[in-house]
Amino acid sequence: QVPLVESGGGLVQPGGSLRLSCAASGSIFGINTMGWYRQAPGKPRELVAAITNANYRNYADAVKGRFTISRDNAKNTVYLQMNSLKPEDTAVYSCRLTYYLGYEHNYWGQGTQVTVSS
Repeated sequence: QVPLVESGGGLVQPGGSLRLSCAASGSIFGINTMGWYRQAPGKPRELVAAITNANYRNYADAVKGRFTISRDNAKNTVYLQMNSLKPEDTAVYSCRLTYYLGYEHNYWGQGTQVTVSS
């Protein structure tokens, strides 16, 4: 059993849009950050976007202006709206939760494939 489950990936044409969802199995409280990472074959994993419990948002330069991260605390879910998709956005996208309860805890989802191609 994993605490985070991603969904919403798939095949889309360049210029298209997708919305990824990451649902946590339980309530998220206190100081925490939820982030989206991606990894393409032969490339290192990179941070795409992150959002804190205070709704501070951070984006990678490559996606700034095209992607939007948001969270719905009532649904224990974080979203990544991806617009104007490019072939170089093709990767496995994974969700991570970081929270603090005595020390730093990290949980990862299993990932969802995003492919941008004609």
